[in-house]
Amino acid sequence: MRTHYCGEVRKSNVDEEVEVCGWVHRRRDHGGVIFLDVRDRSGIVQVVYDPDTQESFETADRARNEFVLRAKGRVRDRPEGTVNPEMDTGEIEVLGKELEILNAAATPPFQLDEYSEAGEDVRLKYRYMDLRRPEMQEKLRLRARITSAIRSILEEGEFLEVETPTLSKSTPEGARDYLVPSRTYPGQFFALPQSPQIYKQLLMMSGFDRYYQVARCYRDEDLRADRQPEFTQIDIEASFVSAEEIMALTETMLKEVFRRVLDIELIDFPVISWVDAMRDYGSDRPDLRNPLKLVDVADLMTDVDFKVFSGPANDPESRVVALLAPGGAELSRKVIDDYTDFVGVYGAKGLAYIKVNKKEEGIEGLQSPILKFLPEGVVQSLLERVSAENGDVVFFGADKNKIVNDAMGALRQKLAEDLDVLESEYAPCWVVDFPMFSESREGLAAEHHPFTRPTSSVEELLAAPLSSKAEAYDVILNGYELGGGSLRIHDQEVQQAVFELLGMNTDEVEAKFGFLLDALKYGCPPHGGIALGLDRIVMLMTNSASIREVIAFPKTQSASCLMMAAPGDVDEKQLRELNIRLRSKPTET
Repeated sequence: MRTHYCGEVRKSNVDEEVEVCGWVHRRRDHGGVIFLDVRDRSGIVQVVYDPDTQESFETADRARNEFVLRAKGRVRDRPEGTVNPEMDTGEIEVLGKELEILNAAATPPFQLDEYSEAGEDVRLKYRYMDLRRPEMQEKLRLRARITSAIRSILEEGEFLEVETPTLSKSTPEGARDYLVPSRTYPGQFFALPQSPQIYKQLLMMSGFDRYYQVARCYRDEDLRADRQPEFTQIDIEASFVSAEEIMALTETMLKEVFRRVLDIELIDFPVISWVDAMRDYGSDRPDLRNPLKLVDVADLMTDVDFKVFSGPANDPESRVVALLAPGGAELSRKVIDDYTDFVGVYGAKGLAYIKVNKKEEGIEGLQSPILKFLPEGVVQSLLERVSAENGDVVFFGADKNKIVNDAMGALRQKLAEDLDVLESEYAPCWVVDFPMFSESREGLAAEHHPFTRPTSSVEELLAAPLSSKAEAYDVILNGYELGGGSLRIHDQEVQQAVFELLGMNTDEVEAKFGFLLDALKYGCPPHGGIALGLDRIVMLMTNSASIREVIAFPKTQSASCLMMAAPGDVDEKQLRELNIRLRSKPTET
């Protein structure tokens, strides 16, 4: 039906007769000559029809945007002055001889060219139209290239791709499960996997010592720009390896993907401890493109009369930090008030600051509502500690550790963007030495998941669980967690101890993980792995605003599909077959 894809026609094809098929991207009528920009997945080519070919000209006259066409004609050079260097096909055009409308189209709900300003809700409702846009097609082509490169690299490393079940058992892995009712076992449910975690550990126990999978995963959790209820992981596991070996494998793979797909050479990934990351950046996902750091100043504030600072300074569960914004003295009061509102979202009660106008004039050269509460010696020590210079502003956070880390860590990122101080395009790193557990309302919670190996013995773990570290590692890029991994527990006694610390009684452990504990009896090798978020990798490699931009048919932030109106109702017959009865909705009074 066609001899060439639209985007493949080049100057080397001049004087050749070609046939192309695609959609009308734009139609222009210039003084009796009709120009059709015909688009397919490869690109756009301009096809010209003049009145000399009466039948084809009349057909072209009827064509409108998004009509599906088959066009036949001769390739020629574009007239002088009409060459478009922005297009791969910009040196040539096709002089149309024949034209067939294969299908007409209604007026599109939004423009499909680069000038489209359609909202995301409209784009998602008509996703099949949105995906016709060249920039969306390019993103999905790049995604395919990335996935192919990852598969190639892992298979070169003798990793074996193994598919694991998507109908499984509900087990606690940190998020809510999506449940699937069983028709054949009334009242019982499968769960869609949050990850293939347990299956890949069982594969290690089965002797498949190098496994990978491009795995679909499901988590019923609150959504953000970089999260979806269903997503894709690059899942990797290996036996008889150290944490350093898994990290080296992952780093090599990511470097090679960037090299093959984008021709970009990533730097060696620096390794940062969790403690240092939280201290310097307020986050265990630090964006190292950003040179700004949080600086602890609690030791300078213990004896000041200003309780806003001295209270947290004398509380071991609180922090007082300073954040230098270079050149920030030019920020208006309104902008600073906006920053105050910004940190308030994270629980901060305010945002103190000192503007450095003329440092050499001492207190008189500074501007701040808090100066009257601080001794001059403390102020000078503060400025020296953060290396403040004329024209800078210093912001302060003082509160419980979590509030300060969240608020000032977010402010650090916002300041870097507003002041344009990001130093590179891509900045990767590793974060290691995570705590094994964190505290929650229900008791202890696993920082990664319940199968992560602790660095301490069973006795030490049970005696001081909050002091125990995990053999875990996260790979970070530009402030996003690309993936997380760990060495796994391969000893039944250690696994039982972890379950116990997480508040699971014997019956619960047996019901949920009895099969795993049984498997650990029969010669489990030491093993570990990592899971990387493919959607996030593609999002960052395409400079997209969210992962919805790089998923063919994503859900909204409220986990619905606007295009198919899912989730939706099912009929009573289906519910009866599944032994499900819906509760009546409360009536409004």
